[in-house]
Amino acid sequence: MQPRISIVTLGVEDLDRAIGFYRAMGLTPGMVVPGDVAFFQMGGTILALWPREKLAADAGVEDDGRRGSSGVALAYNTRSDAEVGDVLAAAGAAGGHIVKPAQKAFWGGWYGYFADTEGNLWEVAHNPDFPIAADGSISLPPAKT
Repeated sequence: MQPRISIVTLGVEDLDRAIGFYRAMGLTPGMVVPGDVAFFQMGGTILALWPREKLAADAGVEDDGRRGSSGVALAYNTRSDAEVGDVLAAAGAAGGHIVKPAQKAFWGGWYGYFADTEGNLWEVAHNPDFPIAADGSISLPPAKT
């Protein structure tokens, strides 16, 4: 297996509402199959929105109907502290919920959290030690020996 993530799929209760949220956040769907699935290009990764019951059926697991934290958070890293607040404000204006306002992180950066309209958590962070290239790709700092 090569070290990469190709697609992050979020199981959603209301596909149209979720598509609307991500559009309001400035994303443009690359492909939408009405009532079934939506795909958004996210740099070198794809974000997919798929109805929860279809995702559960496809995986062969039971959809327990829980909403909110599943123990997973997506992350959006920014190029500045100020951009953290801008992204959180955009999420709130788009119908999301600010879970943790922008603040200094114990590791020295700046961060906060929002939940999308389906309760999926996103961390928004500026970590000056994790450089972001012009194409949006992020890199770990060199290992210290």
